[in-house]
Amino acid sequence: MPVQIPDDTDFTSFKEQCENHEGWLARYNKGGVTVWCRAEECNTVQKLKMRITCKDVRADTVYDVLHDTSYRKKWDTNMIDTYDIGRLTVNADVGYYSWKCPSPLKNRDFVTMRSWLPLGNDYLIINYSVKHPQHPPKKDYVRAVSLLTGYLIQSNGPSSCTLYYLTQVDPKGSLPKWVVNRASQFVAPKAMKKIYKASLKYPEWKRKHNPGLKPWMYPEQNALPSVSVADLTLQRADSLENIDESSLNEEKAHHSEEED
Repeated sequence: MPVQIPDDTDFTSFKEQCENHEGWLARYNKGGVTVWCRAEECNTVQKLKMRITCKDVRADTVYDVLHDTSYRKKWDTNMIDTYDIGRLTVNADVGYYSWKCPSPLKNRDFVTMRSWLPLGNDYLIINYSVKHPQHPPKKDYVRAVSLLTGYLIQSNGPSSCTLYYLTQVDPKGSLPKWVVNRASQFVAPKAMKKIYKASLKYPEWKRKHNPGLKPWMYPEQNALPSVSVADLTLQRADSLENIDESSLNEEKAHHSEEED
C-alpha cells in the first residue's frame, strides 16, 4: 500500500484521540501520570494512552527532547539503537528504532515514517510503520508494527505543559499476560516520568551540545539524504512473522535496574 504523509486532518484527528477519553479505561493514575487503554482492548498491548503534567518545563523543550536523537541516547535506557534514514519533506522523515524487551522476550524494532507539526500552543509528532527497501527485518529482532504512535504537547503557560503519548502497536507475537499488565502498570508510567526528567535537564545539556542545531525547527539544517515517498510502502502487520511468547514465565524475566 502507498505511504501518505500526514496532513492537517491527520494531526487534528490524533489530537482528538488524545483529548477524548470516551471508550478508554484508566488502568493507572498516580504521581501525576494517567494511563488508559481502550476498554475493548485491555487484554492486549494494542492501544495505550498516557498523560503527564510537566511542571517547570516549557512545551517547546519537551518537543525538542522528543526530536533530539543525540540526547535520547542519554535518557532512553530501553533503547538499543536509533538513527534517521532520510528526509521526506521539511516536516517528515524516516527512521529506525530498536528497544530492549524484558528477557526472555526477543527485542523489537521499527522502521517508521515520522511527521511533526507545531500548531499554536500545541506540538504534535506522529509516526507509523513503513517498509524501506534498504532496511528489512533483522535477524536478531522481531519487527514490530506501529499502526499509529505519537505525542501531543500542550502548553499550560510559560513554564508548564501537558504531554500525551498515544500508541497503537502490533508487537508481532502472542505476549504473556504479565507483559501486558506490566506495560500499563509499570513500563508506561516509568517512560512518561523519564521524558519529564529528561526535559528538566535538557536546556543545560543542549547549551553544551550544538545549541543552535535543531533541524526539526530549522529545515535548512537537515543534512539527511532525501527519500522519495514512492520508495516506501506501508508496513502491514500480516506480512511479518508472528512469534508465540505467551508461555514465557515472569519468574525467568530479567528486568534492568532502571526498571526495578
